[in-house]
Amino acid sequence: MVAPTDLVLGHIQRIFYIHVPISLLSFIGFFVCAVAGIGYLIRRTDRWDRLAHSAAEVGVVFVTLALVTGVIWARPVWGVWWTWEPRLTTTLILWLIYVAYLMIRHYAPTPQQGRSWAAVVGIIGFVDVPIVYYSVQWWRSIHPVQVIGPESADDALEPIMARILIFSFVAILALFVYLVMERMALRQAEDRLSELRLQNSDLQFDDPVVTTGNLIPINTPGDTT
Repeated sequence: MVAPTDLVLGHIQRIFYIHVPISLLSFIGFFVCAVAGIGYLIRRTDRWDRLAHSAAEVGVVFVTLALVTGVIWARPVWGVWWTWEPRLTTTLILWLIYVAYLMIRHYAPTPQQGRSWAAVVGIIGFVDVPIVYYSVQWWRSIHPVQVIGPESADDALEPIMARILIFSFVAILALFVYLVMERMALRQAEDRLSELRLQNSDLQFDDPVVTTGNLIPINTPGDTT
């Protein structure tokens, strides 16, 4: 309602205010995952692991939305849903890396191995983030050049567009932080439940069960009472 309509792209350009913030926040999520992975490999504490896992999950959701909104934006502009240009290709690789991160955690032989292996993947996988960001500078492509960040021109955006973009970024950042915190709390509950299940599996029920109160005893075979 506030942003001006782009002279060339028309109304489809408005997806820019969603696509760019969620793309940047997916990068932040993977950065947090990498830093927390380093923390886990050094300290071996559950809190670092929970932070890495939660940031990776939310990051995967955001980079998925970035890909979806990107192809929706590209279809009327480029005439195709998908083209193997550098920015799209490197972003798809980033998505695959962190989907692999989540799969490793679930399919490793032991939870401890899953945490360690995933931490390594999360750290190495972050190398693709600057490649995605600078891909439009490093390779010739049809993807628009940077309009924000250190490589962008000072007048790349109209002031009103820049303000709306900042507003959108702050709003989605609040959602990002909320989702990571909620996922960490849920992960803590999941870990506690796993501990309780493990303790329950170690219990032995060899002692006879004694019942009291008004319960009706169950007759055993051969019992004539």
